[in-house]
Amino acid sequence: MTPSATHLGWLLEQLLTRTPRARHALLLSGDGLKICHTAGLGNDSADQLAAIAAGIQSLSHGASVEFGDGRGGVRQSMTEFYGGILFIVEAGVGAHIAVVAGEDADAGLVGHNMRELVEQLGEHLAAAPRVPGASVS
Repeated sequence: MTPSATHLGWLLEQLLTRTPRARHALLLSGDGLKICHTAGLGNDSADQLAAIAAGIQSLSHGASVEFGDGRGGVRQSMTEFYGGILFIVEAGVGAHIAVVAGEDADAGLVGHNMRELVEQLGEHLAAAPRVPGASVS
């Protein structure tokens, strides 16, 4: 059973509440479509953040294939810019969580809290492999 977008949004809001200096959180699909986001992030900004996060993850995946250990995976990405930091972590198969925090945020705490949320969500966000000819119930 997949949690509703309202439930997922509530979990993202809780992430912001327990993570000092975190401003926005977004759950997105691997292809850059927003699934849900926190209330302080408008719809247009959420779409833009989803596209940015998917692009960063794609570039990071390319780097891991070329320069990693051959597994070709990205556990997390962090981009520090003037005025903030963007954190992106895998959240199950084909999903990511992105958090925008202030530039003085504790990166270790942000990452830790995101990982805790991923542990809660991972089983709900993973899509089972499709089997040809199997019926959908």
